Amino acid sequence: MTPPPPALPLDFDACYRAASGRDGRWDGRFYLGVTSTGIYCRPSCPARKPLPGNCRFFPSAAACVASGFRACKRCRPEAVPGTREWDVRGDLVGRAVRRIRDGAVDAAGVAGLARELAVSERHLRRILIEEVGAGPLQLALTRRAHAARALIDETDLPLADIAFAAGFGSLRQFGEVMREQFGVAPSKLARRHGEAASGPSSDERPMLALRMRTRAPYDAAALRASLVAHAIPGRDVIGLDGSTEHALDVGGGTAVARVHWGEVPEAAGEPAEHGATIAIPVALELPSLSDAMRAIEIVRQMLDLDADPLQISEALGADPQLAPLVTARPGLRMPAARSAHETALGTVLGQQVSLAAARTLQGRLAARFARPLTGVAAAAGFHGGLDVAAIARESADELREALGLTRSRAETLRSLAVALAGGLDVSAGADREHARRELAALRGVGPWTVEMIAMRALADPDAYPAGDLILRRALGDPAPRAAERIAEPWRPYRSYATQHLWADFLASSARKDLV
Repeated sequence: MTPPPPALPLDFDACYRAASGRDGRWDGRFYLGVTSTGIYCRPSCPARKPLPGNCRFFPSAAACVASGFRACKRCRPEAVPGTREWDVRGDLVGRAVRRIRDGAVDAAGVAGLARELAVSERHLRRILIEEVGAGPLQLALTRRAHAARALIDETDLPLADIAFAAGFGSLRQFGEVMREQFGVAPSKLARRHGEAASGPSSDERPMLALRMRTRAPYDAAALRASLVAHAIPGRDVIGLDGSTEHALDVGGGTAVARVHWGEVPEAAGEPAEHGATIAIPVALELPSLSDAMRAIEIVRQMLDLDADPLQISEALGADPQLAPLVTARPGLRMPAARSAHETALGTVLGQQVSLAAARTLQGRLAARFARPLTGVAAAAGFHGGLDVAAIARESADELREALGLTRSRAETLRSLAVALAGGLDVSAGADREHARRELAALRGVGPWTVEMIAMRALADPDAYPAGDLILRRALGDPAPRAAERIAEPWRPYRSYATQHLWADFLASSARKDLV
């Protein structure tokens, strides 16, 4: 029996009207397949719109490919970040899409993803086809193809290296999938030589220079200020030229991402057209090319490049209290964790202390409990990722003495490390409500800590630390329950509302911390 077509955010007539009006606000939220040409486009494609009888609409790029359509060479629908509707959802489908996006199928296969989600492979495939229009393997192949297309477009790597970096098992598979997705062989796709460079560094670690696309507007200054305010010694470096460098935990060891903030169009005084896409210049130093996709995914999460700023601003801009903030900071993003474990443990260290004190404690934790790395797995000047099991093996007294904590804080830190080492999942693909319950059950973990972990580690766009001191001051100092009531109209984007309320404080903190 053929499953019913997946749900769309609009009915057919409304989708056609949006596409006919080239409404960029719907880019990434649905796609247009043209039966007469066999291609699919984003709604804002400048090409002449086909007759309604030649149109089919899909909720994802993978669904278009699964139905036999190829990507349009003019509007580049694969270059538009995917919808954040799946990030808002906490159900099985939302979790599955997030985990596939994060490379779960590449790492463990469909069977491994199904086990992680506690469902059968058959049920996982059925529900994804019903809701998204494509099965898990098709979603994973589309993810690889889009990553490869970005590397072709933004680097001068040889095609064989791009195939390997994007996760393809062979050049033959690479060629077949790219022809299916784009209608031409990889060698026929245009390249932008001179915009990005790549090559080995002095210690044989591969280097990639990319321009990562995101929807405009993008508040680069606010995102950078947040990264500066939360920079951890030994894991982040703030450059005198305005750039920032960040250690990333990938399969082969520690990668490093360098973001050139001064070259972002809006940061350089070249405002991008509202609703267009802009590029964020990022240089990656990798243990190996096979770590490229994971590093790119982490950077996209850290910089919140897959957000839909127009959708969020429309949701929050209608509120009288938030409207001036949204107008003042268009394109404000919510930076997510590079490492769920690091962020969760760091949040406990940051309880009831200043940002500066929290960074000092996190730096001590990173220095003492970094995984030992050698050779190309190590990044010069940076600590490796946290060894959570090693933290869990320490006693509370040992942690208190080593890190300079109170006994109660040391006990909470150890309890959380034991839970994480035992399998508690607080990553972006986890069951958010289950993670919240497990966190809240730990002694010393209160509502503020739970919501802060939800916001940054779980990447929940609707997390809301109602008891946060800075947040309450920005709201006029209401009690936490009153702050909860105030924020009800902001759902499901309370995390972004919180970022707006924090923005001035973070900008001030970043200025103080610059050398």
